[in-house]
Amino acid sequence: MTARRHAGVLLHPTSLPGADGIGSLGTELFKFLDFLSQAKFSLWQVLPLTPPAAGNSPYSAYSAFAGNHLLIDLHQLVDEGDLLPQAIQNNFPQDHVDFDQVTPWKESLLHKAAENFFNQGKTPRLQEFWQFCDTTYWLHDYALFKALKQHYHHKPWHRWPNELAFRKPAALEQSSAKLGPEIGVQKYLQWQFYRQWQQVRGAAKERGIAIIGDLPIFVAHDSADVWCNQELFLLDGKGRPTAVAGVPPDYFSATGQLWGNPLYNWQIMAQQGYGWWIARFRQMFELFDQVRIDHFRGFEAAWHVPATAKTAAHGSWVPGPGAVFFDAVKASLGPLSFIAEDLGVITPKVEALRDRYNLPGMKILQFAFDSDAANPYLPHNHLPNSVVYTGTHDNDTTKGWFNALPAKTINRMYDYLGFADTEPVQDLIRVALMSVAQTAIIPMQDVLELPTEARMNQPGTALGNWNWRYQTAQLKQGLADHYAGLLKRYGRG
Repeated sequence: MTARRHAGVLLHPTSLPGADGIGSLGTELFKFLDFLSQAKFSLWQVLPLTPPAAGNSPYSAYSAFAGNHLLIDLHQLVDEGDLLPQAIQNNFPQDHVDFDQVTPWKESLLHKAAENFFNQGKTPRLQEFWQFCDTTYWLHDYALFKALKQHYHHKPWHRWPNELAFRKPAALEQSSAKLGPEIGVQKYLQWQFYRQWQQVRGAAKERGIAIIGDLPIFVAHDSADVWCNQELFLLDGKGRPTAVAGVPPDYFSATGQLWGNPLYNWQIMAQQGYGWWIARFRQMFELFDQVRIDHFRGFEAAWHVPATAKTAAHGSWVPGPGAVFFDAVKASLGPLSFIAEDLGVITPKVEALRDRYNLPGMKILQFAFDSDAANPYLPHNHLPNSVVYTGTHDNDTTKGWFNALPAKTINRMYDYLGFADTEPVQDLIRVALMSVAQTAIIPMQDVLELPTEARMNQPGTALGNWNWRYQTAQLKQGLADHYAGLLKRYGRG
């Protein structure tokens, strides 16, 4: 990123409008990019694009490398002859994602598309497909993992037969042959996801829009990553985590957040030159222009919770690899174009690690007005090398947040801003844009001034998250011009 003052919008592709029950990498995404361009935004930030596992969360994925097949645009598959137009007709709601209905429907269609593709015989597309398979080193392991999960009725990998759970070569070879058709389907889905995403990247670049990706520091236990690299994680002899990740009690939860992810065996990772991580970062920069590292502080120290604990309240901070890790990454990949998610319990050591590599941190305006002048999220405490947000995917929408504020906090906010309550969402957006922070990111829900019902995620709750979608009609005439004027006023683009 350059020294220019940037502004962007946070929107996950599942939240795009459209007729197929879930946002996709299709026409509506290109319309969204047109809106960003017309509004003079130069950044688009997404949540992880990996295939969601538990609770449909993009932060809990079956792979840190694979793409979310549910984002594949079915209409492009129709255009390519892999599906018939009538196959994709449906009556799904358009204001939210009903994962229970959409997931099996879309996965069935994607399987059918793959079968039709393979039945077409030799075509230029088949040659392109095989080239993708030959050059994507993680693909076969992921496809085999998914095929085995289906074969064993979605049981987690550590409950498969031992010879497969612990990856005995003969068993893997036998299963690869036996499950060949399903493995082919999974490879087709990844091929389609990645070729569609590259079209999106090209369209964004043409419009002068850089894309910010999101990298969760931890991976799911029931994932191809852990199954294929068990020595890199803190597991017992049966493949189960000995401790799991989370955070202690904080702003979001009185008992902390128990994420349940396995923790890294940093000693073994160091012995291997952090190769798995370097490959992961390299993959991210093939997809995105900049990457936000979720829970950056975990590289300095992570909250280890006993695997049997019911909450995250009783854990301990265990040191991570720190600067040695980032030195290795930098030596391999060059300058680090990361955003450090430095929210929560941040110590001087975490700040020193962030600043050693000149990584921008995050400033959340919804956290700014509940204390005194020393609050680090207040605009006068912002630093140029930071990214300011009205809120994140874990926050309420700004309209919902404001409506729930006690009167004393509202008064403190407007006393600080120096004017009377006018339009709270627009007021906070203007504060973000006028901040000295080099980058300002506005969630799409705030761009549209939507209430709590549009919230993306509520930490600590397992159900009802990740399903919000906006509607095309909400992009009202004049909205792009309004934001173009604001960005010009505050020197952003």
